[in-house]
Amino acid sequence: KAKYPYQPEFLQAAEEILTTLQPVVEKEPKYEKYKILERMCEPERTISFRVEWVDDKGEVQVNKGYRVQFNSAIGPYKGGIRLHPTVNEGVLKFLGLEQILKNSLTGTPIGGAKGGSDFDPKGKSDNEIMRFCQAFMIQLHRYIGATIDVPAGDIGTGGREIGYMYGAYKRLTTRYEGVLTGKGLNYGGSLARTEATGYGTVYFTDAMLKDRGDSLKGKVCAVSGSGNVAIYCCEKLIQLGAKPVTVSDSTGTIYDENGIDVAVLKQVKEVERARLTRYAELVKTAKYTPVEQYPAGKHQVWCYKVDCAFPCATQNELNEEDAKTLLANGCKVVAEGAGATSVAAVMFNKVPVKGKKVVCIVSGGNIDVTILNRVVERGLAKSGRIAIINVELDDKPGKLVEVASVIAKAGANITNVYHDRNSDSEKVNSCILRVICETRNQEHVAAINNALRESGFKLV
Repeated sequence: KAKYPYQPEFLQAAEEILTTLQPVVEKEPKYEKYKILERMCEPERTISFRVEWVDDKGEVQVNKGYRVQFNSAIGPYKGGIRLHPTVNEGVLKFLGLEQILKNSLTGTPIGGAKGGSDFDPKGKSDNEIMRFCQAFMIQLHRYIGATIDVPAGDIGTGGREIGYMYGAYKRLTTRYEGVLTGKGLNYGGSLARTEATGYGTVYFTDAMLKDRGDSLKGKVCAVSGSGNVAIYCCEKLIQLGAKPVTVSDSTGTIYDENGIDVAVLKQVKEVERARLTRYAELVKTAKYTPVEQYPAGKHQVWCYKVDCAFPCATQNELNEEDAKTLLANGCKVVAEGAGATSVAAVMFNKVPVKGKKVVCIVSGGNIDVTILNRVVERGLAKSGRIAIINVELDDKPGKLVEVASVIAKAGANITNVYHDRNSDSEKVNSCILRVICETRNQEHVAAINNALRESGFKLV
């Protein structure tokens, strides 16, 4: 705290993480002896730079850019690029420290990082955003690479921005490689990357509820945010029989007791890139509450009677007053899709629960898609050492376990599993189960494929 008094967000993350790790340190004194936690909390390097770009009026604009490369102990740095006026070194260190643990808990060999700029894409033209992204990459490109640091999207950085950055990177380095996650499908991206975090949050929540003899079906849900995570969280909730009734952005909150219309939300946010006031114009049953009318000390999005809450906008969305409001309104589950789950957990632990159970969880769906990109782009599949097996499933219970059983009996070790949408099938619930497994050679891969076919599975 004495070293970084001007970085409250980072201090918050460090304190929460170190507190929860205390039992581990007490059990394993070597971590304290070799200063593991102290080393983990200090970034390996922090890069800051000036970003100069020209707006549509021909005037030079200057922003500050950052890349906090926190930890590469188990693999290349990995973490998003955030474009938002609130970005500073402390915020990025806060997010980067959490990214280390989030990435490592997937069981995949990737480190932790975070980057961004105080540039605000809102209100900017496409050309202005392109010029900024190109100027940003001119500074960043020398510090990243497929085996060094693989940035991704975050708040303010979607497919458009990633495309501009990747184009600049390719021109600057003359290399075509998997250096940015979130690229378009026609130049190295992955199916379902856009949906991954939102879908993953909902899949995890549903699995957790089923483990307790419940499900998302029939649940009324509050969702915050209106970016990728929130949009596809809403979409998957509807597909699983739940009803999302809220979304929000920096200007206000939408509430519709009939449920959020995802098609309209996509049109407003992904096509028109408009505020949620536009959604309220298009959906007459929607009620819009501007930020100025929020209850004192609370976020309007958590002020409705719901069964589940999905924070999907940014870090630290839930304060103690929000926790009390959710509990009073009957909320049983908080599923965190935007980071800083520990904050929500701490807040709920402060509130007398009176017999109600509140569960806080976190999703990292897009991290696993990064591993898929690396497997494909580094050519491991061609050697036979890694197999990518695509199986068409009809979404019936138990099918995933059956596939895993067949592959295990064939002597392969599964490392990652993904669900992709099957847009070519006429079946409503059809999906592609994409399995990555360790194999011996191409003959071994062929044997696994034959075993799956003999078991009645269709390979695509």
